[in-house]
Amino acid sequence: MMRKVIIFPVFLFLLFSSIYAQRRQRTLPFDTSFVRTHYTKHEYMIPMRDGVKLFTAVYTPKDTAKSYPFMMERTCYSVAPYGEDKYPYSLGPSPDFTTEGFIFVYQDVRGKHHSEGNWTEITPFIENKKGAQHDEASDTYDAVDWLIKNIPHNNGKVGVWGISYPGFFATNAALAGHPAIKAVSPQAPVTNWFLGDDTHHNGALFLMDEFDFDYWFANSTNGPNKDKMPPLNAKFSDNYQFYLNMKTVPRANELYYHHLVPFWDTILMHPNYDEWWQARDIRRFMSNVKPATLVVGGFYDAEDQWGAMNTYESIEHKNANNQNTLIMGPWYHGGWASGNMDHLGDIPFGFNTSKWFQKNIQFPFFMHYLKDAPLPHLPEALLYDVGLNQWDSFSEWASKDIVPAKLYFNENNAVTFTPPTATNSYDEYISDPNKPVPYQGGIKADRGVTYMDDDQRFASQRPDVLAFETPVLDSDVTLAGEVAANLYVSVSGTDADFIVKLIDVSPDTASNYRIDNKIVPAGGYQALVRAEVMRGKFRNSFSKPEPFVPNKPTLVKFHVPDVLYTFKKGHKIMLQVQSSWFPLLDMNPQVFEDIYKAKPEDFKKATIRLYHQKDLPSNIQLGILPKDKQHMFEVSN
Repeated sequence: MMRKVIIFPVFLFLLFSSIYAQRRQRTLPFDTSFVRTHYTKHEYMIPMRDGVKLFTAVYTPKDTAKSYPFMMERTCYSVAPYGEDKYPYSLGPSPDFTTEGFIFVYQDVRGKHHSEGNWTEITPFIENKKGAQHDEASDTYDAVDWLIKNIPHNNGKVGVWGISYPGFFATNAALAGHPAIKAVSPQAPVTNWFLGDDTHHNGALFLMDEFDFDYWFANSTNGPNKDKMPPLNAKFSDNYQFYLNMKTVPRANELYYHHLVPFWDTILMHPNYDEWWQARDIRRFMSNVKPATLVVGGFYDAEDQWGAMNTYESIEHKNANNQNTLIMGPWYHGGWASGNMDHLGDIPFGFNTSKWFQKNIQFPFFMHYLKDAPLPHLPEALLYDVGLNQWDSFSEWASKDIVPAKLYFNENNAVTFTPPTATNSYDEYISDPNKPVPYQGGIKADRGVTYMDDDQRFASQRPDVLAFETPVLDSDVTLAGEVAANLYVSVSGTDADFIVKLIDVSPDTASNYRIDNKIVPAGGYQALVRAEVMRGKFRNSFSKPEPFVPNKPTLVKFHVPDVLYTFKKGHKIMLQVQSSWFPLLDMNPQVFEDIYKAKPEDFKKATIRLYHQKDLPSNIQLGILPKDKQHMFEVSN
């Protein structure tokens, strides 16, 4: 049965439910009566320095015998429910905050929902603001300043948190410079939409996510086209076939958007990493972070894993004395805010990792900096090793204890830790835009979240996917740290994409197990550990793309998300290489051009070669964490 998708697919449900899980879901141990009984709600229009007023909902404890710090979230996704007689189910990042007692503040950012002003995407940070100049950092400053002066029974301290786009606003709070802001937690923060977050990865458009999100978001803004937006008459149960039928990115306007979705058109106007994108890279301005920061991300976050890692790194490198902590768990986007993350897809984690994080890391962090509670031992970096199902702590990330290593592609589909010795060795495949490699096996209507650790056997069976693997490991191997792909390739056309996957192959003798009332066929399971794409024309510069010289061996080098993962004894390490990942990514026509202007007839088959010979040693550069350098972080509930 065909169904109508009104741009609120599973991925958006997960995005917004994870962001607001802590105060929206009925599975929480409260109904609205708890919040209503213990808190008084007021709504304010708080003035900014340029006269624009921002809608703000404030929930203050009814017990006024003591003073309280603020917990603040600024969002473009609505601070509903609206009305001083309307209450949410819970307040703050997790239920612990609701019962503890804070002054909770939720603010619609400029130009969104009930706030005044004009909305702009990933508003650029302005250094040395003068007069009425404003950005998200100054709006945060002005809001905090008003709250401190006008809300009674506050203790003069403010904590800020946010997931995804609200994570971007949290990062801006860390840059706001208001002395009352003591602790900030950017969680999966939007950081750079061309290099690694949401919209693009290494210049390649994340088609399926962007097509869905842009339409929904255009309908939620106060912009001039809001009342003109027609229903998106997209009916499909098979996302692969739907986007294949759409054929090109420009046809989204022709068939569906009709130039009424502003950000989609903005993307089409900026196909390269130009000044527009560069101005929105907030990492450039991270040199004056004063509050303590808790940066949170998920290794299986399909949207903003890049943002979490790079926000932490930028704060760390530019603020020598800042208390900056990184948490990377086994989570999809916002999964750490959910009620239970003891598994993702077919992969079990052994315990409820999200609840543990909420109680043992997030809550104590804010309690310490806002209420002077003792801070339990909190390492500089705490990362989850899914291979061993354990937390590992580090005094820094990436740790100096990591030993540099390379996984080399080799003859006979082998992966080795030693360079190839052959003088004329390569594998090749034909990349056909009319038959791209799917991102996940089976028929899917919505993108979902499980593809990040899903079984890759569906891809290994395709002739346009190269699969290489080690022999069976005779001991555990923990791969750790930064990851870089160094691929020596040739292309019969003038452009191509390159997707690299790092995969854990279970023994054929592994026993099946049950998860979510499903029997998982564990023998030979190929669990995705990390994956990333590089749009080939950006291999030397994201600002100035270059064509390939047909059939000439060329180095394509790019970063893959950081790894901490133990491949157990008896398992194998697999590497896969392919040139499409559809419809997660838009299809490269494999002809050098502005892809956002490509016509259906521009898309051509291409022969791709991956070289693994002495002078062209394709490899994945990473590191090995020795067993005696691992620091298991004890978990107690």
